[in-house]
Amino acid sequence: MAKIQPLAIVAESHRNGHIPAEVLFGQTEEMQRIRRTIERVASVRVPVLIRGESGSGKEAVASYLHRIAPWRDKPLVKVNCAAIPGPLLESELFGFEKGSFTGAYNSRPGKFEIAHGGTIVLDEIAEIDSNLQAKLLQVLQDGCFSRIGDLEERRAEARIVSISNKDVESEMTRGAFREDLFYRINVVNVQLPPLRRRREDIASLIEHFLDHYCERYERPRPQLPSGVVARFEQHHWPGNVRELENYVKRFVILDSAESILEELEERSRGAQAGTFQLPPIHEFSLKKFAKQASQHAEHVMILEALKHTRWNRKRAAGMLGISYRALLYKIKEAGIPPKKRG
Repeated sequence: MAKIQPLAIVAESHRNGHIPAEVLFGQTEEMQRIRRTIERVASVRVPVLIRGESGSGKEAVASYLHRIAPWRDKPLVKVNCAAIPGPLLESELFGFEKGSFTGAYNSRPGKFEIAHGGTIVLDEIAEIDSNLQAKLLQVLQDGCFSRIGDLEERRAEARIVSISNKDVESEMTRGAFREDLFYRINVVNVQLPPLRRRREDIASLIEHFLDHYCERYERPRPQLPSGVVARFEQHHWPGNVRELENYVKRFVILDSAESILEELEERSRGAQAGTFQLPPIHEFSLKKFAKQASQHAEHVMILEALKHTRWNRKRAAGMLGISYRALLYKIKEAGIPPKKRG
């Protein structure tokens, strides 16, 4: 395994806005185990699949993996597969030759060529359509691809890191994701826990974001009241690390802890009442809100089924129409605590 220079990595992280490894992976045994896995595979060019809820730090972990790899001086290229329509995504990934389709006035390399020798990150890979999945499978199998409109084969010399906040196994079951492709991208599997399962890391994340945004916006370093930090550690954090970052950013800009506390209390009351609070419109897109609302509704249904069956998880799974294993996965992802006995 390649030797890591911790001080150099931390310094580079602060300069480029990356979360330092000590903060990114925190103190929990689960995150430390993930860090050991990432550092063990860093020097081997194998595909890595990173999964977790939206905002849980998947891109940050992918960036860290590249920064400690022997080819860290080579390109790190990120592609959001959900943001680009299917036909355009193919040309974005693999490039095209002049005249290969209407509007192709010049030849252009794709992201795989640009990432040559480095790392390519395919964010929201479960959103890729079936036709493009077949071409991506060929890249993973043979290490070769062709530009659109070209017969010449080119080598794909880049580590492929796939990111997904979906249950890819469920996508395979309903035929939306190829099983053979899943096994190709899933050589090393990293499942990030949500922030609510690593509350002891919240204080160090707050400190990092305070330092980062004070420097970025040239503001004096404020001190968050202890009550705010304690309240942050109690919050459910449906938006995970990204949501926490937005709150700290707002505090640095507005220097108002009272408004943050009021909003957290309002959201907490809404969650206790079984309702879903509208997020601030400047922070969330409609797609992200719909996804979080769906997750919230699913968590409520799971809790109701567990209560109805007196916490008999097998019966609850049958009531919900899902497998026992799928229910255990969802309970873990939702951060639902075990039933208190006695």
